Amino acid sequence: MDEKPLILVVDDIKANIDILIAALRDDYRIKFALNGKKALALAAKFNPDLILLDVMMPEMNGFEVCEILKRDMVTKNIPIIFVTANNTADDEVRGLKAGAVDYITKPIIPVVVQSRVKTHLRLANQEKHLYKEVKEKTLELFNTQVEIINVLGRAAEYKDNETGKHVQRVAKYSRFLALNYGISEHDAELLELAAPMHDIGKIGIQDDILKKKGRLDNAERQIMCEHARIGSEILGEQKSEMLQYATIIAEQHHEHWNGNGYPYGLKGEEIHIFGRIVAVADVFDALTSKRPYKEAWSVERARDLIVSERGKQFDPQIVDIFFENFEEIINIKNSIQDDDAVI
Repeated sequence: MDEKPLILVVDDIKANIDILIAALRDDYRIKFALNGKKALALAAKFNPDLILLDVMMPEMNGFEVCEILKRDMVTKNIPIIFVTANNTADDEVRGLKAGAVDYITKPIIPVVVQSRVKTHLRLANQEKHLYKEVKEKTLELFNTQVEIINVLGRAAEYKDNETGKHVQRVAKYSRFLALNYGISEHDAELLELAAPMHDIGKIGIQDDILKKKGRLDNAERQIMCEHARIGSEILGEQKSEMLQYATIIAEQHHEHWNGNGYPYGLKGEEIHIFGRIVAVADVFDALTSKRPYKEAWSVERARDLIVSERGKQFDPQIVDIFFENFEEIINIKNSIQDDDAVI
């Protein structure tokens, strides 16, 4: 059996509390407080389902208590009903502005209290149920976006004769570098989710260039460089924050700190921080991975090249973080190994 809802009754006069308890105790669990300070402590500790709050109390009145409760993330959603002898329009407006959901005037009529409490608990439960449904649907939509990004990221890698493990490693390197750069957990997670789309534009590059085993000539290289712009066009302008980041990464991860990159020759901090991070992660993993057209470089050789490009191809600060935490980078690489077969 579900536990009865918990009501917090707050009034500086014990006789008023006794009347309210008598009206509600058959259907609800009751906590009570004789002043505002005690009410705040009980609300924080027990998180009641509803609060009946007297307005006229010494030291801290009901309006002040209500405002404090509504500023606290733990208690702000608790419905509050003011119980007061002051029934002027100004008082009601002030109470509603403070965050109360209703007003009950004294003298207390038990049947009125019972009806108001029942109504507002029902409304609060409906709101909680709706919030839960929206949260579940939002999570479902977010997970669908993640799945689509991973599928498209793998599609680009298959076309390019690389493995799906490449995009996984680039994502993990990128998250690690971002957190050490000082980017928030939220944005670092979005970066990790968006990074697998960095080469989605390769879908639009013809196979004889994309899969060529030898060096590309100048004309072929120009065509290959188009994959960054194509990736941005494929992803387009999206409302999803994650897909917006994916668009930026696809477009900018080949821009260089010194302005010699592509597709737009952006320079320094003109390049989004996510583009600068994925640039380092992508190059390191590409160099240390075996492909049909090349053998894998040693991690030390790849590290030295990235360090040599500090302030040229790569953001100096990102390179410093990469170098200072190189053992952790290697641990990430070793945790996500390619399959034996090269696709």
